[in-house]
Amino acid sequence: MRKRLGIIFLFVMLFISFITLWNYSYYKGKEEAYVPIDKTSKAPIIPNEKGVFKRSEHALDYVNMPIDENHQRSINTYYKNREFYGGPPSIPHKVQSERNMGDNSCLKCHENGGYVEKFKAYTPVTPHPELVNCRQCHVPEKSKTLFVANNFKKGTIPSVGTNNALLGSPPAIPHQLQMRENCLSCHAGPSAPKEIRVTHPERVNCRQCHVPNNKVTVDIGSFIRKFEN
Repeated sequence: MRKRLGIIFLFVMLFISFITLWNYSYYKGKEEAYVPIDKTSKAPIIPNEKGVFKRSEHALDYVNMPIDENHQRSINTYYKNREFYGGPPSIPHKVQSERNMGDNSCLKCHENGGYVEKFKAYTPVTPHPELVNCRQCHVPEKSKTLFVANNFKKGTIPSVGTNNALLGSPPAIPHQLQMRENCLSCHAGPSAPKEIRVTHPERVNCRQCHVPNNKVTVDIGSFIRKFEN
């Protein structure tokens, strides 16, 4: 009798243990996965990585926008008002006031773009609308004054379609990301040069497939002029 009771007791304990472990495992499995972040990692991090997603809210709009064949920009016009490769573009139109800049004037057109009848063109979208002191880097074109002759050359402009590691692989990014990390501002929409307009703006995680072709990953920070007392 005692032997039977012992076996029954053992069976009940095993059954209770099974139910307890199964219940614990079940609720553990419903918890969200968590990956601990190692803050001591020395791997290089691109500071402006999050800038890739700044215009992602407009990605589906870009997909549905028809292409205006009569008013497309080209890569040549893109570089025409830049004195050197990587330089900030000059302002190809009149500026009403030297102090009228940023969100008071420039961003009204250049934050989201749009067609301008006066210029018969689409307004380029700035990749950094948070930097409102536009005239710190962008200056109006000067064409009616004399310049001192020199042998300055703009340098080599990357050719389109030649920066793929393999045939059919996604092209590498031929420029640094700082100040130009907002990919869709230049590579999507009617103001994007037709040679570099992306065919899939809805895939907003550009860096998943496209990587820089250089090793510059250090943020140089914002320029601050130091005044001497």
